[in-house]
Amino acid sequence: MKIGVIADDFTGASDIALTLAEAGMRVSQFIGIPETETGKDLDAGVVALKSRTCPVSEAVQSSLTACDWLLAQGAQQIIFKVCSTFDSTDAGNIGPVLDALAQRLDAEGVIVCPAFPENGRSVYQGHLFVQDKLLNESGMQDHPLTPMRDADLRRVLSAQSARPITHIDAMTVMRGAPAIRAALPKKGHVIADAIRDDDLVEIGKAANDTSLLCGGSGIAIGLPANFGFQAAEPKWDAVHGPGVVLSGSCSNMTRRQVETYKSQAPHREISARAVINDEINVPEVAVWALQQDKSPLIYSSADPEIVKQAQAEFGKEKTATAIEAFFAQLAAELMAAGLARMVVAGGETSGAVVNGLKARALRIGPRLAAGVPVLRLDASRPVALALKSGNFGSDNFFANALTKMGEQR
Repeated sequence: MKIGVIADDFTGASDIALTLAEAGMRVSQFIGIPETETGKDLDAGVVALKSRTCPVSEAVQSSLTACDWLLAQGAQQIIFKVCSTFDSTDAGNIGPVLDALAQRLDAEGVIVCPAFPENGRSVYQGHLFVQDKLLNESGMQDHPLTPMRDADLRRVLSAQSARPITHIDAMTVMRGAPAIRAALPKKGHVIADAIRDDDLVEIGKAANDTSLLCGGSGIAIGLPANFGFQAAEPKWDAVHGPGVVLSGSCSNMTRRQVETYKSQAPHREISARAVINDEINVPEVAVWALQQDKSPLIYSSADPEIVKQAQAEFGKEKTATAIEAFFAQLAAELMAAGLARMVVAGGETSGAVVNGLKARALRIGPRLAAGVPVLRLDASRPVALALKSGNFGSDNFFANALTKMGEQR
């Protein structure tokens, strides 16, 4: 293994796994920390954790354990994969995990860059933009778990990390890898600007001999070439059979995708109140889903104000746990009943679904959209999955993803 990745959620794991696979690497995504060694033919391993919003101590410990496992598999470079919108709170979890990994790997001058230009995420003058809006004006300020109200990544990371935070500006990055390497600090972490894929390629070249990086999937664009790999599209064996869309994200894009797919297919809304008050149950929803002629949509995606009302009534943790548990149980029942294709929207929802399916490893297939590959779960029969970050994909992503799962590539 050349590159080991520790991802703080499941959609982010498949996102960066796609980046590495399209660069020609043989990649597997592991659900949680494996208990056994992996095959010798693997070029990159991505360990998907559910550590973005868990208690800080738990996030640190699981990330260190994942790091140790990856190193034991021969990983020469570790990436701490976070969301391209840098989702976190003042308490963490990005800073504490990054500090702990840096200490374990004896890493200084750690490059931090969540830029993902293909999906409209760029870092300029240390500030994170989503398309043409500052992060805190992009809708992320209303995230129910990790509201992002400051676009200055230097301030965001400084509030979480015990290490010095510095900055490499865009003009330096555009001068290429030698200039970036010369600007790396001897201590702490450094926010690197990036507004183009070319910037990320140069950052990758500059990080050729570093042991640790942190960022979104874009941080990996330039790394495989350091090990001699060349771009190649992953292969895919078509998966046919009943499908479903499960959507728990409340992002602006996902709510648009929900509205688009509602006009095309049967749909059921699942509210936290209904789940908590036992007004709806998993077996009944599963039966309904399997009776539909077209792959149905089952969603809890709602306007942020509605989510806030539920959180005020039941508490933030109880609200989130209820919905996640519902989707986990539903996914398990649907797969047991013969479901073959599943599109999931939202990082927390994806984590719940994958745990419900008891998946341990996923094979990386071709892209469905920027940052979203099709994944294959080989159980008693193959199941195709798409784990979509809330803000990723076009308006018609759900229908397109279900169709592409059934195409040989």
